[in-house]
Amino acid sequence: MTPIVSLVGRPNVGKSTLFNRLTRSRDAIVADMPGLTRDRHYGMLRMAQRPVIVVDTGGFEPVVDTGIVHQMARQTRQAIAESDLVVFLVDLRTGLSPQDLHIAAELRKTGKPILLAVNKAEGRHGHPALAEFHELGLGEPFSISAAHGDSVPDLLERILKALPTDPSADLPESQEAKSLPDAATDAAAAGAAPRVHSLRLAIAGRPNVGKSTLVNALVGEERVIAFDMPGTTRDAIEVPFERDGRKFTLIDTAGLRRKGKVFEAVEKFSVIKTLQAIEQANVVVLLLDATEGVSDQDAHIASFAVEAGRALVLAANKWDAVDAYGRERLMVAIRQRLPFVGFAKFHSISARTGAGLNGLMKSVIAAHAAAYRKLPTPKLTRAIIEAVAQQQPPRSGPVRPKLRYAHQGGTNPPIIVIHGSALDRVPATYTRYLEGQLREKFDLTGTPLRVEYRSSANPYAKDA
Repeated sequence: MTPIVSLVGRPNVGKSTLFNRLTRSRDAIVADMPGLTRDRHYGMLRMAQRPVIVVDTGGFEPVVDTGIVHQMARQTRQAIAESDLVVFLVDLRTGLSPQDLHIAAELRKTGKPILLAVNKAEGRHGHPALAEFHELGLGEPFSISAAHGDSVPDLLERILKALPTDPSADLPESQEAKSLPDAATDAAAAGAAPRVHSLRLAIAGRPNVGKSTLVNALVGEERVIAFDMPGTTRDAIEVPFERDGRKFTLIDTAGLRRKGKVFEAVEKFSVIKTLQAIEQANVVVLLLDATEGVSDQDAHIASFAVEAGRALVLAANKWDAVDAYGRERLMVAIRQRLPFVGFAKFHSISARTGAGLNGLMKSVIAAHAAAYRKLPTPKLTRAIIEAVAQQQPPRSGPVRPKLRYAHQGGTNPPIIVIHGSALDRVPATYTRYLEGQLREKFDLTGTPLRVEYRSSANPYAKDA
C-alpha cells in the first residue's frame, strides 16, 4: 500500500505551506464530500521512486465538541487513523500552547509514529525556545521553515526513514512488470501487454456515481470474492474475477469497510483510498454520473491518474437516465473540464442494466496493451522525422530546434526520449503535436505519453 503522511497541528502553524512545499503541487486534490464543513487536501510526495500520499488537515482543536471546529477535528482524526506517519507541526514564534499539549496527548493515544516539527524557525535553529517543546513528550523537536524551505529536505529524509521499509509493498504490479522475464517483454514487443499477472483495474469516481453497481455488474453478485490484502491495516479490498477468459483484479476505491468498521457515513468514501487504488492499478476507469455532469472532484481524480502515468478509460454511468440534451451537455462538460484526458476512450454505460460494459472492458484491455507497447528505435526515429517534415518546430530567435532521433525510455506510461540540439527551446504546443503524431502512429490510445528531450552538447561552445 502507498504510505500516508498526515500534517497535523492547531490553526495557523503553517501546515498548508509545508504541504505545498512537500508536494510541489499545482492543484491539491480536494475531498468535496457531502456534509463536510472543511476540505482536506491530498497530494503526492515522490522521492527515490517511492510514492507517498501527503494529507493536509484543518486546524485541530480536539477539546471542542460542537460546531464547525468539531467537524474539522473529526476529519483530522480520520486522517490520523488512515496514516502511517503523523507530522505534528507547532509554531516557534508563538511558543508552546495548551492546545499543543491537548493535541500531543491525543496523538500519543493513537500509537502512530510521530515526527515533531517546529515551524517558523527561519534563522533561529538551535534557539533556546525549542527546548520548551520537549514538554510534549514526542521526542526531539526538529526546527524548519516551511515558507523558506529551511531544513525541509532534512525533514523529508526523516519522514522516509520513519515509513514502512518494504518498497515492494508500495510498487504497483505495473511497475513490477518492468522486471518480468523475457517472455513478458516479447509479448509487449508483439503489441500485447504482459499477461503474467492479472490486469489490475481501479474503478474511481466520486460518491454515488454507481461504482459498487459497476463492480457487481462486472464480477456477478454471487461471485464476488473479497479478501483483506496481507500486510495492510486499512482493510483495502481487492476482488479477483475473470471475464472472457482474461483475469482481472478489481481494486475497490469506495473505501468499503466490514460492517463492524463503518462508524460514520463519511467513511463510506475515502479520497485516500482512491489515490492508493490509482497508484496500484494498471488501468483506471473514471466513472462519471451522466445525470450530474463533471465535478471538480472528477477533474482532480483524472489529473491524479494522468500524473501517476496510469492508463485511463472514461465511462459515463446512468446514460439511460438522461435525454439527448443532457447527453450533449455532458459531452461539452467533458471537453471543457477534462481536456487533458483526450487520449482516453469514452463509453456511455448503464451499470444497472449492464449496457455498454463489453465495449468498456475492450477499451480497458486496449489501454493496458498501449501502456506496455514496445516501440522500436528505428520506427520511432522514422516517425519523428516524418512529423518534422510535416511541421517543423518553430524558431526561437535565430535558432530552430533540431530533432535527430528517438528511442523508448520506459513503459507504463510510454516514455519517448528525443535527441537533438536546442531542444530546450521546443514549445509545449509542438510537444503536444508530436504526442498526437506518435499516438496515431503507434496506436497509443488510452495511456498517458511522456516526451523527454536530450540536447547534445555544443562542441564549439566556449568554457564559461
